[in-house]
Amino acid sequence: MPQDSIYLDHAATTPLLPEAMAAMQEGFRIWANPSSPHAAGRVARAALEDARARVKAVLGWQGEVIFTSGASEALAIGIGRARAERVLVSAVEHDAALRAAGGAAHVPVDPGGLLDREALATALGGRTLVAVQQVNSETGVVQDISGITAQVGDSGGLVLCDAAQGAGKLDLPEADMVVISAHKFGGPVGVGALLVRNWGMLEPSGGQERGYRGGTEALPLVMGMVAALEAGNAWLKRASGLRESLANQLLENGAEILAAESPRSPTVGAYRMPGKSSAAQLIRFDGAGIAVSGGSACSSGSLKASHVLTAMGYAHPAEVIRVSIGRETTEAEIARFVDVWKEIRG
Repeated sequence: MPQDSIYLDHAATTPLLPEAMAAMQEGFRIWANPSSPHAAGRVARAALEDARARVKAVLGWQGEVIFTSGASEALAIGIGRARAERVLVSAVEHDAALRAAGGAAHVPVDPGGLLDREALATALGGRTLVAVQQVNSETGVVQDISGITAQVGDSGGLVLCDAAQGAGKLDLPEADMVVISAHKFGGPVGVGALLVRNWGMLEPSGGQERGYRGGTEALPLVMGMVAALEAGNAWLKRASGLRESLANQLLENGAEILAAESPRSPTVGAYRMPGKSSAAQLIRFDGAGIAVSGGSACSSGSLKASHVLTAMGYAHPAEVIRVSIGRETTEAEIARFVDVWKEIRG
């Protein structure tokens, strides 16, 4: 990015941490295939298993860890191979989860973006897998995953939680399966993991990762992901203050904050500028050297209305932009964003 630009799209991806880069360089020096039986392969295998143990330790996870190419693959494995009779997905899930779930029924949300627990209770029955995000990638709304897991567990079902926007920032959600994505918390693109309480929840497919995922493990990327997780989240308190300051200033300048009464991530917010299309806003902000988005990066290039905002029953989805804060974001950058907002608002 140009030196004087401002990046406020960290929910799409965030810069690679120096610790992750150093770990990846070490990983590239361990060049052998971890599945090979010879000495070099055993060295790589030892490094891979050390990384697996460190992921469990830093996240406080007592179950199993399957390394994947990212959140999309982890969702496909978790949803597609869960030992369940049927699948339910929340209506505001990421496109990757909706694709993996195919024609699964959608559980509605309330106007604040929170899962309708009464509707969920009605839909449950038998061995049902319920897929629900920890943090919504467009609005920042945080679901009550522990409550949902308890409710689903009481009916004999399982919960798969997409924690791509929360892992490395918020506490790991209490769920049966959890999806994480390295590039959302300062690790490299192209690696993630599916955390599973026990192997019995999934149908194996053969190949690597104990037979639950095919393909040579990307050891350097895995090592970079672990290093990024271990870098911690001490910066979140400052980020939360920046988001609060941003919201207050935007409210003073005619903005509407989406899901303002719901629990929300300290790093992700969605804001409406009345009378100005999100497309026009993005062009103006980009022209001013400020990177924001119109929603999830995987769908923001589409001309269709956001399925998340539509599911919330929101009346003005075409006037909303997403601002997401990272560990590098400064007060001066937030102030500059507000100044440009005022210029666009007129």
